Amino acid sequence: MNIVVLNGSPAGENSITLQTVLYLSRRFTEHRFEILHVGARIKSMEKDPSAWRGALEGADLLLFCYPVYTFLVPAQLHRFLELVKESGVPLSGKYASQISTSKHFYDVTAHRFIEENCHDLGLRVVRGLSADMEDLLCERGRKDAAAFFRYLLWNVENGFSETPPVRADAPVPVETHTDAEPLRAAAPRRIVIAADFGGAGESRLRDMCERLKNRLPCETEIIDVREYPFAGGCLGCFRCAADGTCVYKDGFDRYLREHIQSADGIVYAYTVRDHSMGSLFKLFDDRQFCNGHRTVTMDKPVGYLVDGAPEREPNLKLLMEARAEVGGNMLAGIADNTRDPDGEIDRLAASLCYAAAEGYRPPRNFYGVGGMKIFRDLIWQMQGLMREDHRFYKKHGFYDFPQKKRGRMLAMYLVGSVMKSPRLRAKAGGRMTEGMIGPYRRVIERADEEEK
Repeated sequence: MNIVVLNGSPAGENSITLQTVLYLSRRFTEHRFEILHVGARIKSMEKDPSAWRGALEGADLLLFCYPVYTFLVPAQLHRFLELVKESGVPLSGKYASQISTSKHFYDVTAHRFIEENCHDLGLRVVRGLSADMEDLLCERGRKDAAAFFRYLLWNVENGFSETPPVRADAPVPVETHTDAEPLRAAAPRRIVIAADFGGAGESRLRDMCERLKNRLPCETEIIDVREYPFAGGCLGCFRCAADGTCVYKDGFDRYLREHIQSADGIVYAYTVRDHSMGSLFKLFDDRQFCNGHRTVTMDKPVGYLVDGAPEREPNLKLLMEARAEVGGNMLAGIADNTRDPDGEIDRLAASLCYAAAEGYRPPRNFYGVGGMKIFRDLIWQMQGLMREDHRFYKKHGFYDFPQKKRGRMLAMYLVGSVMKSPRLRAKAGGRMTEGMIGPYRRVIERADEEEK
């Protein structure tokens, strides 16, 4: 086959993910691998579509290759997908798959994003390989990579592919009324609405932002991220790991911390594009890696204003919920304009005020707990490089390794010894359950004594 590799890493030839592709090209020499460095050369590819259009037209298989950046693919690869869709290059019937590397932090949302866009293009999708960054360095990882590629070939030879999802027609947007009185509620000091006003939904999204601003009884600033002079997307260079300073000199790291993350609550506003928030907003997201893996806005409420239908985009909705959970933020709401935008925006405003006034943040669920455990282990191992992250994790007690809880482990050994012995188990009888439920009953008995 003629395999065109779409290398979405901004590191280009130095991409760790690309090394897996190079390894496979040495193992499977009967196939031709052509590599397009779309991540590193996105600017030139925007200017000259002929640099990549012919390669895509001649491909039998498109193989997306990228590191996972903040729940999705790098903004540069996201932009390339937009270019492909805008170009109208005929891809229907060709095969597509993907290889990613990460520490498995929401690699699932990145893979589903690629799959959804491939289905849009009429490509026949084979599920990809999600590898750890270091897998290729071990025998097991190399075997997994080769096994994946053989499975990919088997699917192509037999004409197998994933079934495209059935999507309902997009609902017609409902008008948002901007003339609204401020809520009579305890208010946060300052709310920032970070919006991307580009595209066909600009006027609709502006109306949504204006209504929220009018309803909030506090200082509210609307920022159009398109107006910021970004020098480029995140390069994944880790230059910010030591002191949090970005390699770019456009000042975004300082602007982000002093102007956006200093607010008492943040709302993100965008139009749904290509099953996400669009490449420009993704660039804005990726550049926040200057904060490393530090949840610097935790305990602050966040919300979303969406021009589009999140209910038709389960992967995108999961991303928004997971982002809040991992960040330690109360998700005040996701308001869209497909049913009752005025009512949903009003509820979002009220929730932001309540969370700020009461200091409410619910405990993390699986999205947040699981994500933070991955980060916890990553930062512990890489503390020598990610020094700012390490200091932050120590300060906030994120290093909650289970092996530290020796008392509980010893207690479980004792309980296990009792349960292993038929004689002791029979003697304990129902007292085991009573012992387990006892502490909870004591809490309930003292409930009326606790502070209201």
